[in-house]
Amino acid sequence: MGIALRYVWAGLSLLAAACAGAPPPPAGIGELSEARVSVAACRSASVSLHFDFDGAAPSACSITGERAFELLVTPEHAPPINPSPWYAFRYEAKGDAPVSVTLRYLGAKHRYDPKWVGEGESRDLSVYLREDGAVAVMALPPGNGIVSAQEVIAPDDTAADLARWSAVSGAAVFTLGRSHDGGAIEAIRLGRADAPRLVVLLGRQHPPEVTGALAMRAFVDALVEARAVPGDTQILIVPMLNPDGTARGHWRANRGAVDLNRDWGDFTQPETRSVKAWLDALPQGVRPVLMVDFHSTRSNLFYVQGEEEMDAGQRSFLAAWLGGQEQALPGFPFAIEPRNANPGSGTAKNWFHAAFAIPSYTYEVADTADRTAIRTAARALAGRLFPALNAAQRAGTRDAAD
Repeated sequence: MGIALRYVWAGLSLLAAACAGAPPPPAGIGELSEARVSVAACRSASVSLHFDFDGAAPSACSITGERAFELLVTPEHAPPINPSPWYAFRYEAKGDAPVSVTLRYLGAKHRYDPKWVGEGESRDLSVYLREDGAVAVMALPPGNGIVSAQEVIAPDDTAADLARWSAVSGAAVFTLGRSHDGGAIEAIRLGRADAPRLVVLLGRQHPPEVTGALAMRAFVDALVEARAVPGDTQILIVPMLNPDGTARGHWRANRGAVDLNRDWGDFTQPETRSVKAWLDALPQGVRPVLMVDFHSTRSNLFYVQGEEEMDAGQRSFLAAWLGGQEQALPGFPFAIEPRNANPGSGTAKNWFHAAFAIPSYTYEVADTADRTAIRTAARALAGRLFPALNAAQRAGTRDAAD
């Protein structure tokens, strides 16, 4: 039996021992996508755990006591896979005693301390972590709540962001394409369709990377509210490139079991193909000048082109946009890594730079970064964007004249 099938049967055997029918989710939790398979609840007489909303990972569940449960946290496909072990569930607990939930990771170690959301309040929860990192135990307060590895930002939440940006800017939301599950790859364009300079902003290629999504939301908020897109510039904003993986609680991949940030160049998946098709259909005279791809990792950093890859215009953009800012943004120190990370691996960063010879950056936000600092820094960097593009254009013009 293959590794992937062993994962499936291990999960199903645990579920079969511990599950019963589930009531509908409470108000305020997004409904399960039609394409998702319904997952039963795991319940004792006084406590039940549910995996019935977009973003919930259908973890195998064992009941180890009246108020004690164990979840097997598994990836969506067999290794190798990036260790971003996502989990999310809601619970209902009668009585006054806390509820113990143990997370047991298959092929990974604990990365995300739980976020808890109750009625009108939210907080981070601490865990007891086994020395090898493969098991984490949390105590949940009685009552009802949602527990997740990071804040749950489901496709419907991103659709609401797009609608809000559209209402403020007057720009229309449109569909680039469809995912494997039929989810819309939605986008919005700020600026004129014939503006020659195109900036591309991408988000949520990897479902668990929520801090990157928070940064992108604040970055776009600032651009929209400023109403200051230059007449020669347009911005394509694609904030949810992997709706299937996000809705299903994947660690990394889309519904096709592919890491989308390794598919640029091959374009085997409908999500990356949808962006490529839109770019291919651009009118003559419109050309990308910048791509920024929002992600999350262990620390705040920007992956940028290596020194040998940059021309004068790209160097000027980097200096004007990020130069001197590494310690200047309150609560958000960051590093700049000028190198060809993952060479030949099909990342958006590498493909956009190779295809268009433009600055092509990965904007990485730490998993544990302060949420207010994330938003403040993103808004500040959005404010520096257009002056930096103008500096790059001037430098490129001078370089061409020499």
